[in-house]
Amino acid sequence: MNILVTGAKGFVGRNLVENLKNVRDGKNRTRPGISVGNIFEYDIDNTPEQLDAYCTDCDFVFNLAGVNRPKDPREFREGNFGFASKLLDTLKKHNNACPIMLSSSIQATLRGRFGTSEYGLSKKAGEELFFDYAKETGAKVLVYRFPNLVGKWVRPNYNSAVGTFCNNIANDLPITVNDPSVELELLFIDDLVDEMFDALEGKEHHCEFDGIETVLTENGRYCAAPVTHRATLGYIVECLNRFHDQPKTLVMPAIPDGSFEKKLYSMYLSYLPKEKVAFDLKMNCDDRGSFTELLKTTDHGQFSVNISKPGITKGQHWHNSKWEFFIVVSGRGLIQERRIGSDEIIEFEVSGDRIQAVHMLPGYTHNIINLSETENLVTVMWANEIFDPNRPDTFFEKV
Repeated sequence: MNILVTGAKGFVGRNLVENLKNVRDGKNRTRPGISVGNIFEYDIDNTPEQLDAYCTDCDFVFNLAGVNRPKDPREFREGNFGFASKLLDTLKKHNNACPIMLSSSIQATLRGRFGTSEYGLSKKAGEELFFDYAKETGAKVLVYRFPNLVGKWVRPNYNSAVGTFCNNIANDLPITVNDPSVELELLFIDDLVDEMFDALEGKEHHCEFDGIETVLTENGRYCAAPVTHRATLGYIVECLNRFHDQPKTLVMPAIPDGSFEKKLYSMYLSYLPKEKVAFDLKMNCDDRGSFTELLKTTDHGQFSVNISKPGITKGQHWHNSKWEFFIVVSGRGLIQERRIGSDEIIEFEVSGDRIQAVHMLPGYTHNIINLSETENLVTVMWANEIFDPNRPDTFFEKV
């Protein structure tokens, strides 16, 4: 399948093209129903002759080209209607009735605050042009009205408040939020690309509109990506500030699979400057070795790494309810545990050559001994709770 992507250098176009390449090159094998041949990338710097050639050979068109921040509002119609006319006329010229997707906007509903939008009017005109084209040629037309599009590679300080917030907070620049209670409907780029792949497989999702609200329905006139998120500007900024502070607090907020927070965190990280990609951790060092906290979570404890010098014993304490995993990743050691009030000791020889996780049981005093005379013992540790100096639940007692 040869695929034409117009607006290929834009935010959506770049993400779509790179992911189409992954399918074409066999790097993404999750879409066996899609066979990608040529990817024709068309943008403002391409020639009419190239568009003509692409329209001859394409088997599917993603029309992502458009204007959203012109100097003159009259450019909306030329960019969002004029090019669409040229594209459809070129396809008709070559009798190419392949499926074609149109990237429109929720503003085309012309409802509420969008009622006088020049941008919305131009998008609405483009939609009707496509629907008329479908009637005339029999081509399958998929018209998507997108809400706020966000994700990696969104251009900051342009037409995405979320992109601007991510960029500015990541780079320690100021932001302005006039009304934190304003709620946005957000479509993340990876969810959009998934829907574009569904469209290539003939499994696009259809919808109608109740005002500006998307209502998924099997026979709807329009199409929509089924997964979007709603969040207020205030909550978005609150999340971004937590992400910004994570290298200092080490606290990783809850990011459940598929959640808004998980997707926003990925977007935020894409704006980090080079000097923030790596950050130092506080190593607590003494003559026995070191202990370093790596990561803390709000609901799943914390991770640390312990380095013991040759011959050193660490631990010799017990907990009431706290429990841990010790995972030796380098060196050779011995873990001993003894239940409080008992003389019985259970032992585990551990080595980086055979990685195991050993429970440190509640109510058992425990230690870890470096058995080597020359090598450090490196142990990754997980505890079921973040260490609280006001309630350490840690009591010295030799095994």
